[in-house]
Amino acid sequence: MERMKSRQTGITLIGFLVILAVAGVFAYAAMKLVPAYVEYFGVVKSMNQVASEPGVTNKSQDEIRRDLLYKFSFQYVEDGTVKPQNIKLDQQGNGGTLTVTYDKQIPFAYNVDFLVHFTKTVSLQGGGD
Repeated sequence: MERMKSRQTGITLIGFLVILAVAGVFAYAAMKLVPAYVEYFGVVKSMNQVASEPGVTNKSQDEIRRDLLYKFSFQYVEDGTVKPQNIKLDQQGNGGTLTVTYDKQIPFAYNVDFLVHFTKTVSLQGGGD
């Protein structure tokens, strides 16, 4: 009589449920964080548009802030996300830099939130009129 030893390998139902729960938490976190990053890419696109406009180096900080806040509305950036005081302009000679720094608090579950910090600096390229 010949004995056949067969051994089953694989994942148990409990193991599968644990893996599914961990994957679910990461998927939920991604669903909460992706819109904040999409909004950030809209901020970056607006900053690049303002920085490459002709004559931007001759504008005042208030004019640049106003232009930037206006462009945010076309990029689906929420009104309260970037406040005027989060926009800094550093003018140096013929050029300068435009920096936007802001935080976004994203509720996750119960009393757990994500706090995401965004900073972007672009060079002002639009020379003369």
